[in-house]
Amino acid sequence: MSVHSFHLAAMPLHTATGALLRPPSAPGLRHIEVLAGMELGAPVVSPSRMQIRRLAVFAEWADEAALEEYLAQRPFGRRLAAGWHVRLEFLRRWGTVRELAHLPVEAERTDPGAPVVAVTLARVRLPELPRFIRWGRPVERQVRDHPETTLALAAMRPPRSVATFSVWTSARAMTGMVFGRGDGDTARRHSDAMKERDRRDFHHEFTTLRFRPLSEHGSWDGRSNIIP
Repeated sequence: MSVHSFHLAAMPLHTATGALLRPPSAPGLRHIEVLAGMELGAPVVSPSRMQIRRLAVFAEWADEAALEEYLAQRPFGRRLAAGWHVRLEFLRRWGTVRELAHLPVEAERTDPGAPVVAVTLARVRLPELPRFIRWGRPVERQVRDHPETTLALAAMRPPRSVATFSVWTSARAMTGMVFGRGDGDTARRHSDAMKERDRRDFHHEFTTLRFRPLSEHGSWDGRSNIIP
């Protein structure tokens, strides 16, 4: 049975740059996205906006054994193993990115009260980048500051790949944010941005994936037990 993983790891500059330019391959590795970490809501021009030495890696594996072998046997895998990662069971997909289009729209029903992990991946239309930033940064702050997220971050790989990753205490809390339920001026930031995207798409391709967390490994920025 296939398994997904999401990793955060600090890397030497040459290792990080090499992985961004040429993503690794290995037996049992079906797809991998290597991206530079970003701080959600950070100014567009700042050192926090693109952190090349702090990689975010999202991958699909044939099975958990392939993931474990990669982390133990490959040089890049051992660097990933020194950071933090969560292993994930796929639940649901919205939208389409070519490399992940084989995933079903719904693999399994989601328990509304259970913790979930959300991953988005987009290939941005470069002429739409200013609009994407203008509408996206308020949503970044909304997700980052939401009381029901235990970790939320973004990542990018120039020139057009952008991803987000968030851990939620429950699926109910996540969908409440997505559809603008709640009080205050910030509650509808995400739903308003989705309406703007429907009016004129920011992306060539876009997908949102929902997962059940299976297990958590390591630590990140001194934190562990990030999964509720």
